[in-house]
Amino acid sequence: MSQFILILQDMLDILMGNTLGKCAATDLGIQWIGWAVAAALKTEKFYDLAGSGTFILLAHLSRIWGGTGHVRQNVQTGLVTAWGLRLGTFLFLRIMKDGHDRRFNNVRDNPGMFFVYWTVQALWVYMTLLPTLILNSERRDEPLGPRDYVGWGIWGLGFATEAIADQQKWNFKRDPDNAGKFIQSGLWAYSRHPNYLGEILQWSGLFLSASSVMRGAQHLSVVSPLFVWFLLRHVSGIPILEQQALKRWGSDPAFQNYIRDTPLLWPRLWLK
Repeated sequence: MSQFILILQDMLDILMGNTLGKCAATDLGIQWIGWAVAAALKTEKFYDLAGSGTFILLAHLSRIWGGTGHVRQNVQTGLVTAWGLRLGTFLFLRIMKDGHDRRFNNVRDNPGMFFVYWTVQALWVYMTLLPTLILNSERRDEPLGPRDYVGWGIWGLGFATEAIADQQKWNFKRDPDNAGKFIQSGLWAYSRHPNYLGEILQWSGLFLSASSVMRGAQHLSVVSPLFVWFLLRHVSGIPILEQQALKRWGSDPAFQNYIRDTPLLWPRLWLK
């Protein structure tokens, strides 16, 4: 039994001595502490803020713990920080204005289910950030090349798409004349979920740049943008919003036309 404990201790020491392992432990610790506070207060108001803040913290910690401050690492960390600051601030202001998040209507009073949500957030943070963590933990460097510039360009396109779409919807909902209506203007005329499209593009671009220094199994971190796409397309994003929209406007002929003519996620620009 003592030998088994020693083996477990050795494995833990190896894990915690590794940048990726330390990031995973830090991620879980933050989310579980967040859960404890949120469950005690029965609130979800800082859930998204904690998630985006963890992204920023882990990006910087991974660079400090494992990297050497190469240009690619600094740019990657800066882009993650920009994303986290913008989205985290936007989501926090939105929930403070709305007062609640409908995703948590049957959850905030159930500590066990609430714990699952916070743990899933830890998984989301780690899986999504994995290419950046791998990049920042590498001491070797490669000259900047087309893969980096294309990747950062894709990130820029995604960042602009998400930010513009969020602002357009925010402005639309603040206009009293739009009460009870659905948005179908701006970027929302080309995609029913342009903000999610922007999210997918950003993490795809960051993986592309980070892959410049990857070797072998590290390329499996392509699961990051695939995970983001799967989560938004099939789990917590689009399915919930589409169901809510159909329930609210499903009998509206204008909404039926919008559903028919506007792609779910990827725009068909030639239709507009």
